Amino acid sequence: MGGQDEGSGRGGAIAALVFAAVMVGFGLWLAHSLTAASKMQDCLMSGRSNCNVITPER
Repeated sequence: MGGQDEGSGRGGAIAALVFAAVMVGFGLWLAHSLTAASKMQDCLMSGRSNCNVITPER
C-alpha cells in the first residue's frame, strides 16, 4: 500500500514540473513577442517608414 502512494506522488510532481516548464517557456515566448512589438511601435511612432527587421544571412 505504501508503494502505491509514492508512485502517485511522483506522478503529480512530474506533472507539476512539466507544467512549470511549459509555463516558463510560454512566458519567455510572450516576453520576446512583446519586446519585438514594442520596438516596432517605437520605430513607427518616431516617424520612420522603414521599420522592417533585417536579419543577417549566414
